[in-house]
Amino acid sequence: MLAAERQQKIVEIVNERLSVRVSELSKLFSVTEETIRRDLEKLEKENKLKRSHGGAISIRHESEIDFSEREITNAAEKKAIAQEAVKFIKSGDRIILDASTTAWYLAKALPDIPLTVLTNSIKVAIELSKKEKIQVISTGGMLSPRSLSYVGPLAERSLETYHVDKAFLSCKGIHLESGLSESNEWQALLKKKMMSIADQVILMADSSKFGVRTFVHMADLDCIHHLITDDQIGHESVHKLQERQIVLTIARTEQSADRLSLE
Repeated sequence: MLAAERQQKIVEIVNERLSVRVSELSKLFSVTEETIRRDLEKLEKENKLKRSHGGAISIRHESEIDFSEREITNAAEKKAIAQEAVKFIKSGDRIILDASTTAWYLAKALPDIPLTVLTNSIKVAIELSKKEKIQVISTGGMLSPRSLSYVGPLAERSLETYHVDKAFLSCKGIHLESGLSESNEWQALLKKKMMSIADQVILMADSSKFGVRTFVHMADLDCIHHLITDDQIGHESVHKLQERQIVLTIARTEQSADRLSLE
């Protein structure tokens, strides 16, 4: 098989399966892994796929939503969760904030106290720049324009330099059997690294995320120490989380407080 034919087949396989590993392609085409890596490098330059750790993913299924759109989706719930998350932060803490909109709401809610904040989010860094006592460290890396965040191997390597007290993260989906998931591999890999350098992992996820499985598995549920969600979470989900012995905080939104006051 000619190289051009093999490369076309690789694109078809990646688009059909969404992701594939170098070792699989090497066996399938009976060529060395180094040959496959060269193929993937060429195809990435032609914008036909995106290389990942140990393989490739389809660019047709990168489903990151623009930050401006996420910012207004379930905003009341995210703000309520952020207000609860602030209670877990004390002066002198070293923390991580990811590039989620909930983390941005948390950055807005943080008081101006001595903290060290490590983040891959441009929006979070800008928000915290207004607070003189907070030291902000950016990961750097490859810019993801939709999420306004840094991802990729450089961002991951930069995290290896640090150790933090708490990581405040979100995700695209929470499934009680399969765990946490993300929209693309770059975000999932970076958040895994964030979790690995933190003493405590606090997941901030609004109730719309429950029962959802998205493209890339990020972590198992037992990798988180505390889950903060909003008061629209279903009773069944609460019960199952309690069965799994996951510490849960339920944030009350302004709308639910208003309803209670009227009753």
